[in-house]
Amino acid sequence: MTTYRQELPQLGEDMFLTDGGIETTLIFHDGFDLPYFASFVLLESDEGLGALHKYYCSYLDIAGNAGSGFILETPTWRANADWGQKLGYGSEQLDTVNRNAVDFLDGLRVRYADRTGPIVLSGNIGPRGDGYVAGDRMSASEAAQYHDAQIRSFAATNADMVCAITMTYVEEAIGIVNAATQHGMPVVIGFTTETDGRLPSGQSLKDAIEQVDAETGATAAYFMVNCAHTEHFDHALAAGETWTTRVRGIRANASRMSHAELDEAEHLDDGDPKEFGKLYRALRERLPHLSVFGGCCGTDHRHIHETNLAMATI
Repeated sequence: MTTYRQELPQLGEDMFLTDGGIETTLIFHDGFDLPYFASFVLLESDEGLGALHKYYCSYLDIAGNAGSGFILETPTWRANADWGQKLGYGSEQLDTVNRNAVDFLDGLRVRYADRTGPIVLSGNIGPRGDGYVAGDRMSASEAAQYHDAQIRSFAATNADMVCAITMTYVEEAIGIVNAATQHGMPVVIGFTTETDGRLPSGQSLKDAIEQVDAETGATAAYFMVNCAHTEHFDHALAAGETWTTRVRGIRANASRMSHAELDEAEHLDDGDPKEFGKLYRALRERLPHLSVFGGCCGTDHRHIHETNLAMATI
C-alpha cells in the first residue's frame, strides 16, 4: 500500500480537496440521529456504512472529475475517551472503531486510486471538550497523554497522517503535536475562530500558530482553520506575513453565524455554495500557498463542487 508518511503530497503546489460538514450533512440531509455529533457510530451498522460510503463517494467523484488530490478524513472527530464514554464505548471499542474507520476509507482509496490525484488518508481527531468553547483546559502534557490512545490506534493502520480540527486553545494543540510526533505520524492542527478571527480562548491565530511551532520545534506538517466562515478570519491571514505560510488548509462554515448562534439554530444554514467557492478563490489568490480546501458545518458536496469550479482558472 502506498504511504505518504515520509512526504505529504499536499505540501506541494497542487490543490487538494477534502470533504465538507459530515455531521451536519448526515443529520440535516440524511436524517440520522448522531448523539453528541458523533458520526463514528455509523461504522457499527450496514445502514450507517452505506450512508458513509455515499457521503465520501460524492466528494471523491468531484476530485475524480477534477483530477485533483483528495484527503480522506475518518469520521472519528468524537472517537476519544470522554465522548466515547458518553456513548458507551470503552478504550478497546474505541481502538477498534478508529482502526475500522481507517480500513473503511482505505478501501475507498483503492477503489478511486486511478481516478483522482493522490489520496491521503487522515485520522481525524477532535477536541476533548465542546469544540466551540475553550472550557476546562488541559496542559500540553495532559493533552498529549489524553490523545495518545487515538493517535496510537491510527499509527497502527494505513493512515498517512492525523489531523486535529476545531482546536479552541493552544495547549491541546501542542499536546497533540507532541503525541503524534512520538508515534511518527505527520500531524495537522486546525484551529477554529470566533467572528473576530481569534480562537475561543481569546488568543490570536498568529500567536497560537507561532506558540505551537515554538513549543514543538515546528514539527506540525501545517495548520488549518476550520468551523468558521471565511469572513470571520480572512482579515487575520494578512498576505506577506511569514507565519501565514504555515496555514495550508481551510475548512470553512457555510454560515456567517457565530458559534453561539449555531448552537441555538434549529435549522441548517447552508449559505450560498457559489459564493463559498468564490470566497475560497479570493483567499487562494491572496495566499497562493493554500492547498487544501474543504468545508465544515453546513457545507456539503455542492460547496466543494463550487470550490473546484472557482479554482479551475487560477
